[in-house]
Amino acid sequence: MADQAVMARRRRLPGDGATWALVLLAVGCLPVAFLAEGILARITGFAVAASITLTAALLNIWRFRRERAERAAMRQAAELATDDPALVFLTDSQGQILFENPAARDRFGPREGQPMSRALAGLIPNASAIAFRHETTLMRDRAARETVVTRRGTVKITAFRIGSGTLWRVDEAEDGAGRAPTSNGLPMMVVSRNDTILSMNDAMRRTLGERRKALSEVFETLPVQSGQRTRIRAAEDWTEVMVIELQAGDGRREIHVLPVDLLPMEDEIAARAFGALPVALVHIGAGGEILAANPRAQSLLNLHPGGEMVLSAVVEGLGRPINDWVEDVLAERIPSRPEMVQATLREDDCFVQITLGRIAGEGGPTLLGVLHDATALKSMEQQFVQSQKMQAIGELAGGVAHDFNNLLTAITGHCDLLMMRHDEGDPDYADLAQINQNANRAASLVGQLLAFSRKQTLRPEVVDLRDTMSDITHLLNRLIGEKVRLELDHDPHLLPIRADRRQMEQVIMNLIVNARDAMPDGGRVLVETRVARLREPLRRDQAEVPAGHYVTVRVSDEGTGIPPDQIGRIFEPFFTTKGTGKGTGLGLSMVYGIVKQSGGFIFADSEPGRGTDFTLYFPVYDRPKGQSPDSQPESSAPARPTDLSGDAVVLLVEDEASVRAFASRALRMRGFTVIEAENAEVALEKLADSDLEVDVFVTDVIMPGMDGPTWVREALKDRPDVRVVFVSGYAEDALERNGKDVPNSVFLAKPFTLSDLTATVQRQLH
Repeated sequence: MADQAVMARRRRLPGDGATWALVLLAVGCLPVAFLAEGILARITGFAVAASITLTAALLNIWRFRRERAERAAMRQAAELATDDPALVFLTDSQGQILFENPAARDRFGPREGQPMSRALAGLIPNASAIAFRHETTLMRDRAARETVVTRRGTVKITAFRIGSGTLWRVDEAEDGAGRAPTSNGLPMMVVSRNDTILSMNDAMRRTLGERRKALSEVFETLPVQSGQRTRIRAAEDWTEVMVIELQAGDGRREIHVLPVDLLPMEDEIAARAFGALPVALVHIGAGGEILAANPRAQSLLNLHPGGEMVLSAVVEGLGRPINDWVEDVLAERIPSRPEMVQATLREDDCFVQITLGRIAGEGGPTLLGVLHDATALKSMEQQFVQSQKMQAIGELAGGVAHDFNNLLTAITGHCDLLMMRHDEGDPDYADLAQINQNANRAASLVGQLLAFSRKQTLRPEVVDLRDTMSDITHLLNRLIGEKVRLELDHDPHLLPIRADRRQMEQVIMNLIVNARDAMPDGGRVLVETRVARLREPLRRDQAEVPAGHYVTVRVSDEGTGIPPDQIGRIFEPFFTTKGTGKGTGLGLSMVYGIVKQSGGFIFADSEPGRGTDFTLYFPVYDRPKGQSPDSQPESSAPARPTDLSGDAVVLLVEDEASVRAFASRALRMRGFTVIEAENAEVALEKLADSDLEVDVFVTDVIMPGMDGPTWVREALKDRPDVRVVFVSGYAEDALERNGKDVPNSVFLAKPFTLSDLTATVQRQLH
């Protein structure tokens, strides 16, 4: 059997036995590793060559399919263009004409193989520049359009990208076809950004008597505005006209002029132009009645043809009676300038910019109104005004909070000093406790102001909102009372967020308390948490939530709801729907500030009589690689010391005298030696004494003259080992902007208590 196996192996080897014997002998003399390496190298070479060949084949197949698809698209476009009355051309990637439809061939003859600019040269001036402009636009967009005014009429050129080629469509408007203003014989010209006249039609040439190069050679005054009455230098003399200006793209403008002597709408030419001009126009009588409106104006104002209408019933929001405005323009008591009004017949919010121009006719003067849809502009203006208002209030809140924190620090501090000298059984102790309690309430109110202005100091950490809700459920049940039922519905797979746990508790409590107040007869408050994935940005309420993973919190009630005219203001500070003495108007503004400062979003939906829903979006926290779900960053703050006695020297720098007096007494009571200074300059003068030893600087951050971080940096040059405690009534970010790089420093926010101050100083010493 062994001999048969050997013979079988020999039969599988090509060549004779002697040859293979020599080969085996040679192989036996070679190192086995070398032989394996050679075989592996050959196999690798074959694999690389095969992969290159396969890749090339796939690329060829892909290229072939793409070219076949492009040829099919070009054939389809050519078939569709065959019966098109407009002039249609197809060009390749190099701009050479591949196809022209019968209309183009009849007009220009065969043009295959020629550049598109040559075909356009016989139709429009400066054809090379226009063709280049279209080709440049097609490098970033799929379509390019341009209207060119020639002596014979208007030419509209449109180019579409088809694969690597281009489809060109050329529409000529003459003899009643295409653009109505040109065919109706109204003067029109195209103007560049710098008021250079690029082209004009025959009607404009006849009106001016010659070719003009700039608007300054045509109009008596500049700049011109749509709907404005002005004078132009015509062929014979100055002529009064009404100007209508339209944007033509790439910074170019189309300027149409309507001679005032043609403006009564009974004139056939003017009536046709009135109906066909690509801008909304209304003809208004002396009593404010709308005599006529072209189709664009009917659509913009939601007018119905044939119905009698007055302007005051169509628009509002001018700030004065519409009829008074009409009378003033008719009597020329006020200049004709654009005004912003709101269309009242529209179901949606539509703002219209309207300019009235006076027309002198045989039956008396009337008005021509030029209208533009300004809804987008008005929305941007409202957003800007709102942001400016909120920013101004935020700055005010931050400044007021700083001053209040100084006052509260002095009040609570001196109250602490008094309470140390009275036992709980003392008759004055209860009064002092009331002072302390109300001072703390005032400090909470200041915290709300800082939360609204987003200037509070947040301590972000990884938070599971299920745990947060669990921790405060007992407190919430006491807050909402027996009439209101609180229900929680958590996503079992809820993901963590990064936020300040204490502030998140405050947000939830405020929303639930508001829900309770909205249900005086009782009801249900539902709090739901979910994980949501936005595949596309969410746009609503002038905000945009980027796509991504979010944890949502929804607080719903069955209360009275919020009226539609008030829901847009609920996050404004001091705005409240509650009765006098029942709310500060800062609750929702504080919620808004905390949510935005935490990187989240908040939206409100309400239906009067049915209830209100608040929905909060917080970005899901992406845990760093290698960090376990249960791991938490170690706290950098050392444990609170139990022994607060000490004989160290403290330099106290505080510009507020009452705060300085309290802090100085508090530190001395704990055994510290205190050197006082009312500003930074005095502090540096005292430190000029080299024999003076100081262990800790306690300084305000914001002071008149030199601020805290600046003078501390200067002092640390000669005393690098001194520890620093910064105090401020502003948020900690005021220190981060100015003193982030100060070594061995900590921050203590005002208002602080006696024990807060002494404990912080003691920790710095240890």
